[in-house]
Amino acid sequence: MVDHIGLLVTNDPTVGEGPLGIVRNASVVFAEGRVMAVGAAGQVADECIDAAGRCVMPGFVDSHTHLVFAGDRADEFAARMAGRPYEAGGIRVSVEATRAASDAELTRLTALRRAEARRAGITTVEIKSGYGLNAHHEARCLQVGERFTRDTTFLGAHVVPPEFDGRTDDYVHHVCTDMLAAAAPHARWIDAFCEVGAFDADQCRAVLQAGRAVGLGLRLHANQLGLGPGVQLAVEMGCASADHCTYLSDADIAALAGSTTVATFLPATDFCTRQPYPDARRVLDAGATVALATNCNPGSSYTTSMSLCIALAVRDMHMTPEEALLAATLGGAQALRRTDVGRLEVGARADLVVLDAPSYTHLVYRPGVPLIALTIDAGQVHPPTISRVSAWPGHAENHGVGW
Repeated sequence: MVDHIGLLVTNDPTVGEGPLGIVRNASVVFAEGRVMAVGAAGQVADECIDAAGRCVMPGFVDSHTHLVFAGDRADEFAARMAGRPYEAGGIRVSVEATRAASDAELTRLTALRRAEARRAGITTVEIKSGYGLNAHHEARCLQVGERFTRDTTFLGAHVVPPEFDGRTDDYVHHVCTDMLAAAAPHARWIDAFCEVGAFDADQCRAVLQAGRAVGLGLRLHANQLGLGPGVQLAVEMGCASADHCTYLSDADIAALAGSTTVATFLPATDFCTRQPYPDARRVLDAGATVALATNCNPGSSYTTSMSLCIALAVRDMHMTPEEALLAATLGGAQALRRTDVGRLEVGARADLVVLDAPSYTHLVYRPGVPLIALTIDAGQVHPPTISRVSAWPGHAENHGVGW
């Protein structure tokens, strides 16, 4: 149990105030990885973590990552900061390094990134392939990914590998046949990069149709580098999410608002590539569902900080702190078609984040400060990122279980 919670975000409006379902002076009881009760402080349980007035909220749901890779692209990042534009072709550098890495090395690197993300409050994560780009390497990347999440995504249609230069249609056929056959047993989703320099709408449609035919859910990289057909295709195909959405026309926004496709924004990518930030306000005001994700990857967003994404969304995408937090938790769950995460209600997975602050607003108010004091993932308590006990200046120290 976590007790003496100053401000509890449940994301359940039926049990608390506003869309975040806020309960004050609260506690959360959990057992066997599930939430058993949400209510007033002072409930009884065998073990208790004293939140000492801190804010507690659902664990972040990161619905777009590329955690399985080897190699380093720091030089590419530095060159981009010096003025070189971002291009999809840099992915090939990661493909070469990933193919050369052993299964053990890929597992070790992914475990380190997953642990880092958990320390940052991410309790649910989606992991894509996409740095293998042939049947053998895509399958083994997904096999690594499924050790860390049930939400693995086959992204064979990331870019065209060197061995298929000038033969994009041949490669798409390979993705839809041999690669898909090898990847599907280890994936829940299929994705494609619908962008100039990657794959056009017809090619992406073929990939998504092939994935759906073998039972995979659909996702799509859409409208990252410019206006294009990606968002409209995602809606047409009934994708769970259209990701990036950096450039959106009025028609794109109307399509999203009239669909169940979640618009997943990746603001850390726009930060790292110096792309313009999407105007989330337009999308929200139209009534579309919105998620935030890190897009952790070696080339365009090497971060596991959802807190950074929230701060950027509020500062540069015209979202309120409440909207950004909802997008980073419940919105991510909706993008993954998950009902067991992203909220704290009876029966949900016991995924909680204890902030070293009195309110979630501090995620924006104190950007760059490591405010994730404790992460509870399916009822398992993970140690704090830093050895701090007092929650904020003037608050009494507390030495409850887990601190």
